[in-house]
Amino acid sequence: MSQAEIGNRYKSPSHTELAQSLSRKVRMFVDEMIIPNESRLAEGGDPASRLQSELTKKARNAGLWGSFYPLSHGGKIASLEDYLIVGEQEGRSEFSPAIFGTHTALDARMLLKFGTEEIRKAFLEPMAAGKAVPSYGMTEPGHGGSFPSLITTSARLSNGNWTINGRKWFVGNADCATFVTVLARTANEKNTAREQFSMILVPTDSRGFTIERPLSIMGRHLGQGEISFTDVQVPERNLLGSCGSGMALMSQRLGIGRLLRAMNWVGLAQRCFDLMGARVNSERGLSGRLPDKQLVRQHIVHAYQAIASARELIRIAARRIDAGCCGDIEINIAKMAASQALWAASDSAMQLHGAEGLSDLTPLSGIYRIARTSRILDGTDESLISSVGRRLINSFREHNGYHFA
Repeated sequence: MSQAEIGNRYKSPSHTELAQSLSRKVRMFVDEMIIPNESRLAEGGDPASRLQSELTKKARNAGLWGSFYPLSHGGKIASLEDYLIVGEQEGRSEFSPAIFGTHTALDARMLLKFGTEEIRKAFLEPMAAGKAVPSYGMTEPGHGGSFPSLITTSARLSNGNWTINGRKWFVGNADCATFVTVLARTANEKNTAREQFSMILVPTDSRGFTIERPLSIMGRHLGQGEISFTDVQVPERNLLGSCGSGMALMSQRLGIGRLLRAMNWVGLAQRCFDLMGARVNSERGLSGRLPDKQLVRQHIVHAYQAIASARELIRIAARRIDAGCCGDIEINIAKMAASQALWAASDSAMQLHGAEGLSDLTPLSGIYRIARTSRILDGTDESLISSVGRRLINSFREHNGYHFA
């Protein structure tokens, strides 16, 4: 596909020229630098880590790293809606988000918005310079992530220091993080449930911090791990936001985080869709008369419908966030739609590739893993459906209907 064709394909009057230009450049970088190296990146270990670091450096040199970081710290795009077409292209490979700094942009925005000047200097500035890696500890062993009120990790303030004890698991970047944002209980039951928790930044070189074990995801190590805190002490100034604001911060983090992941998932779904089209029209596909088979056409149509729907739902949610409106319903629906689109596209692509799609000869097995985890990570389908359903029912009771506008 030529540069002009790519530009026309992803051009939208609702996006700025900068966003359109970045999306084209990111797509070319993914196609030329990342996709040819996916098999090496999937092997893991030190060689894969070194390769990822090299590609990250190249992305930085090309001006493509941290596009959704705060503008004050090297970011290029301020609005979520503009970032949509960039985030989608960043997501076309399962390895791209780490290389482009996509997921750490959420931490950067949280630190800028809720951190003190000391926190920004100690944590945000090194992140923007590529010298620090964040992680986030919320879910705990034995407690469903959908019920944060059951969190037992505690932080007690004494003599100007927080003393933290507890355990977290399925922590992203656990194997390479330089600090963890920890959701901990800082007040007792006398306070309301939403006032019992706070977020505290903990350097991973703190005494008492331990990486207990890596946790593989469906047979592949993706940087997730279990960590523990044993009388870990950090200064009082490492509190993010105000004491007792942890649940409110968690809600904001989850909302934007879900939307950012949804953008990446749509990119992966589009990748699967492209692979389907290539397979059907390949020499093998033509010899098997795949274009003429109705069920093949059904796979193509269902994938297209799911991807197109998810894109528009993400756009609706992004516009609400950019406008400063509450967008919980829109965000959660968009997250589920993107997950379903990735699931449908990856499953259909594997089906059309046959046994080859099950092997490591294509990227589909790795994408399929992500598609399955997307229904659990950042909120299970069941918990999101329950939450959105409750809100919609309450809207009918309180406002005599739900107004989509």
